[in-house]
Amino acid sequence: MMNDKELLEWYISAGVDVIFGDVPLKPIEKKKIQAASITDSRPAITDLAQTSMDACKNARDLCAQASNLLELAANVEKFDGCALKFNANKTVFGEGNEQAKIMLVGEAPGKEEDYEGRPFVGRSGHLLDKMLEAIGIKRQDIYITNVLMWRPPGNRTPTSAEIAVCLPFLKRKIELIKPDIIVALGAPAANALLDAEETISKIRGKWQNYALAAGKTIPLLPTFHPAYLLRNPAQKAKSWIDMLHLAKKIANN
Repeated sequence: MMNDKELLEWYISAGVDVIFGDVPLKPIEKKKIQAASITDSRPAITDLAQTSMDACKNARDLCAQASNLLELAANVEKFDGCALKFNANKTVFGEGNEQAKIMLVGEAPGKEEDYEGRPFVGRSGHLLDKMLEAIGIKRQDIYITNVLMWRPPGNRTPTSAEIAVCLPFLKRKIELIKPDIIVALGAPAANALLDAEETISKIRGKWQNYALAAGKTIPLLPTFHPAYLLRNPAQKAKSWIDMLHLAKKIANN
């Protein structure tokens, strides 16, 4: 069992920078876990599943009511089905050309994005801008968004439930923008759009198909997230190859 100091140090090393009380929470003791019966846990699991299902249906209903991005953004503000919204500073809906031929999708807002309410404005965003500029793409000509519109505390990985309730809004954005090409930045974005469970190292640089209604598809290119490249500069060469694939695809469209 960690003491308070050890627990606080662990939180800091994990990137947690938001607190909800003056006293850090302590891990649940093993004996308390053993004391809970299977019968007691079932209702909680069932309630959680039902809540997620209700939130997903509400999200789909709100998406169906939106005929443009402005209406969709307004409906997002009405949506309370994702708990991340209540702890976030701002909603990061997305930005860019609403008639963009290229749409970039990341995982979730970070600290800077949460503060400004805009996607990819921190260090990752600056690197992304340079990557795009290197192949002649201007930020104002594309549309950039994330799977999640609210920052997970400490930039932790989003849960499957959080992705599920936010995914309808992302899919509606794609339907409204009608891009010719989608670029998925990182495995969470790629797997959410492709309904897959692959590592980014396995699928990056390989063209996939994002399925629309009526059997139509949009070419989708998975690549490394800029944040990953900042942590692993040696992988930038592979991302450059992916950018060249993107440039070639654009030229042939």
